Amino acid sequence: MADTRFDVLTIGNAIVDIIANCEDDFLVRENIIRGAMNLIDAPRAEHLYAAMGPAIQASGGSAGNTAAGVAGLGGKAAYFGKVANDGLGRFFRHDIHAIDVHFETQPLAAPPPTARSMIFVSPDGERSMNTYLGACVELGPEDIDAEVVAAAKVTYFEGYLWDPPRAKEAILLAAKIAHEHGRNFSMTLSDPFCVDRYRGEFLELMRSGTVDIVFANESEVKSLYETASFEAALEGIRADCTLAIVTRSEKGSVVVTREETHAVNAYPVEKVVDTTGAGDLYAAGFLFGLTNGRNLVDCARIGSLAAARVIQQVGPRPREDLKVFLEAEGL
Repeated sequence: MADTRFDVLTIGNAIVDIIANCEDDFLVRENIIRGAMNLIDAPRAEHLYAAMGPAIQASGGSAGNTAAGVAGLGGKAAYFGKVANDGLGRFFRHDIHAIDVHFETQPLAAPPPTARSMIFVSPDGERSMNTYLGACVELGPEDIDAEVVAAAKVTYFEGYLWDPPRAKEAILLAAKIAHEHGRNFSMTLSDPFCVDRYRGEFLELMRSGTVDIVFANESEVKSLYETASFEAALEGIRADCTLAIVTRSEKGSVVVTREETHAVNAYPVEKVVDTTGAGDLYAAGFLFGLTNGRNLVDCARIGSLAAARVIQQVGPRPREDLKVFLEAEGL
């Protein structure tokens, strides 16, 4: 029998999040695009860090959050991402090992330093991310452990990772290995601005069969197909990939294959505290369900439940035992 010691392997930018609350006028004053992920350089990172109010520090990065979510649900997760051998890098490695995610990517011994993202949370819970990629840009094909890819039922990467040039080579290598071993390869579109930068390349990944499963939110899928019509975007992605999952915040999510469409309600939320990690945890729940034999509707329900829990706390990784909530919902 083939080695399947991991349910999900995720590949992404290994980032330490520095999270602070702010008013919307702060975003205007600092020229921050509300609700988006803005790539910044080292001087800008230093400026924003100095300008932000009291903050908490948490290991983050989209795909890292997804790996954490899979582990929190009781799944077996692995992660590839590049940190430096510095204080933030050691903080990141400690956090991901502490939740029992397999992470053995070799750290950088020299600059640039570990990536960090200054995340400003508005009063309504919306987050605006300002990310210095640092060591992330050094992730390359040499960091792809073929044995881990072959042993993962699904490999999943974040669209943000398409920014660093050598990471593209790493992702394509991982896709090749995954498919050679009969595994699925998945991605999240990550951000409408990310889609704008790489629309043609993302569509080619889907249409060529390099990517089998795509996660997107409503804004991202509309951006991908350059349409204001959700229905038109949904039909576009249905035609272009085997399985697509589109999240719609409080409207729930829609799962489409070439033959099926499933609309699944969101879980009720008492109070939105911080939307950081919502899409990451949805993907974690869906992929956990998929790799453990659940039907597509139950996969979406697990994703919605995980997302609902994480947005009721500050920070992108669940601090609760998600398995308890799964059991309570009969999932």
